Amino acid sequence: MSKLRVILFTLLSLAITVRAQEKQIALQSPNGTIRVFVTLSDKIYYAVAINKDTLLQKNYLGLTLKDAGTLGELPKLLSVKKGKGTGVLKPDVPLKFSLVSNYYNSLVLNFKGDYSVEFRAFDEGVAYRFLTRKKGQVDVLNEAFAANFPGDYLLHVQQPGSFKTAYEEFYSQVNSKDWKATDKMSNLPMLIDTRKPYKILISESDLSDYPCMFLKGAGNNGIISVFPKAPLEFGEDGDRSQKILKEADYIARTAGTRSFPWRYFVITSSDKQLIENTMTLKLAPASQVKDPGWIKPGQVSWEWWNDAAPYGPDVNFVSGYNLETYKYYIDFAARFGLKYILMDEGWAMSTRDPFTPNSKVDVHELIRYGKEKGVGILLWLPWLTVHDHMDLFKTFQQWGIKGVKIDFMDRSDQWMVNFYEKVAEEAAKYQLLVDFHGAFKPAGLEYKYPNVISYEGVRGMEQMGGALPGNSLYLPFMRNAVGPMDYTPGAMLSMQPEVYKAERPNAASIGTRVYQMALYVVFESGLQMLADNPTLYYRNQECTEFITQVPTTWDETKALEAEAGVVAVVAKRKGQTWFIGGITNGKEKERNMELNFDFLEKGKTYTMTYFEDGINADRQAMDYRKKMVQVKYGDHFKLKMARNGGFAAVIK
Repeated sequence: MSKLRVILFTLLSLAITVRAQEKQIALQSPNGTIRVFVTLSDKIYYAVAINKDTLLQKNYLGLTLKDAGTLGELPKLLSVKKGKGTGVLKPDVPLKFSLVSNYYNSLVLNFKGDYSVEFRAFDEGVAYRFLTRKKGQVDVLNEAFAANFPGDYLLHVQQPGSFKTAYEEFYSQVNSKDWKATDKMSNLPMLIDTRKPYKILISESDLSDYPCMFLKGAGNNGIISVFPKAPLEFGEDGDRSQKILKEADYIARTAGTRSFPWRYFVITSSDKQLIENTMTLKLAPASQVKDPGWIKPGQVSWEWWNDAAPYGPDVNFVSGYNLETYKYYIDFAARFGLKYILMDEGWAMSTRDPFTPNSKVDVHELIRYGKEKGVGILLWLPWLTVHDHMDLFKTFQQWGIKGVKIDFMDRSDQWMVNFYEKVAEEAAKYQLLVDFHGAFKPAGLEYKYPNVISYEGVRGMEQMGGALPGNSLYLPFMRNAVGPMDYTPGAMLSMQPEVYKAERPNAASIGTRVYQMALYVVFESGLQMLADNPTLYYRNQECTEFITQVPTTWDETKALEAEAGVVAVVAKRKGQTWFIGGITNGKEKERNMELNFDFLEKGKTYTMTYFEDGINADRQAMDYRKKMVQVKYGDHFKLKMARNGGFAAVIK
């Protein structure tokens, strides 16, 4: 027998053996619409379908450990365990719902080699994770998350130039067949338009002691995971960063017995489901804060965006980053019922020393004054200063500080993920809130430590003219769909993009005035900033009165109109009061739609006070109208928004 025939015979035998070993196991969602088909052969493959449509095919997963090979290659199944999840979750900081039904069907596959893979199927999507039972520590060299598409899908992605990123890039659109392996990667979340009635949102939850996952094109109409390596040595790089001088050959050195992060797919037949989904919460670890009563979400007056520059007849002092100005912000916060003011860079004498306040600011007097007025103080810090002075949390509690904004991490490797968790744990010990800026996206830590009350990780309004409504219209469907988002809304100077020109202290936004007001209802954050100058809020009293009555936590969320990147209209309930927020992009001069008030309680009549774009808002973005109308269950209401416009209402 020739060598060629021997090789062919061997390959044929191997193929027959693999086929003989193939085993398919099915799992479906509680309502039966979403199904997962797991196939065991040379790898652990799975397909995902909704109704009769297969959306993902020949997906596979694997976990490569140093000295132990790849878990998931030539898997030898030992047992299968199916189960169900039932119950209700009550998040400590409810951004969408105060009660969340948590029903799913589960499938745990136990394999030879001391590892398992768990799948869960929910009515809103599917998820999986690895579980290992290895002794001691293990070095994870790589993890394979691979998905393949049966058609040419449209991918909505955020593509940084490297793993050093604050997740603030514009969203871009890529055809899946065109995404080459050499093209830029994408961070999570990723939104996939199947060009059928379905969309798929990919992200992760229960991220701990492990790097964030990124995705890149596989070059064959699919995607595959990539991860930052674990850093080993660092060098000096200023007061808010470090240079990575040496990296490991592994992405994580971690406990050999553990559960790994969940990889999940939210699967929708309507874009409304993206806004309403709670998948990160459903897969997050349990809270480690035993008595969370001290965690107080709320609105915040913030000085950086307007450069601490109040002015006018009631400002009889030199404004700036000084004691008198901050007292003015506290007075404003107290006047409108805001819980906090945020003191950004400049409150301390040095960014490297968190214990010596700037003498012009007098933090201790401001803490006293704020307490007298019922307003708490939040302090900004570079992450490197926090890392070098982890005892500051104890000191800040002794001072009377209520929370910290920690900035410029700009990394998501294992070391930095662990830093986030250390901060969360230490801050919780001393009852301090945490707002991460220069951050990656939420991935479950905010439920494990609910004092982590918001994250930036978004192209927000600090980008000034770079915060375009056309880009921000993806946020309710992507970034905010996975967790809280510190976008810092609230501009009182509004412009259409072709005439935009502004800078601090007279910062302005693109989009109409009502668009800005609506962001307080549409966007979710446990700490919601009022980014503009108190002077302008006083001069726009009726707008300010609306904004400051909008809650930061909610009992119920209902998307009324939704098309990713185009329009989002959302109704949210707190107690017996409903709010509606609507925003749209600039593609049409005017967008018209009809709302149905079928979310209201039958038999009651409500008063709706609403703000709509004025007749000239498509050119003069400041133009708006305030109106009132009686509404009840089943009524229909004609809503119109100008380009880059909005709609904002309260129903009582």
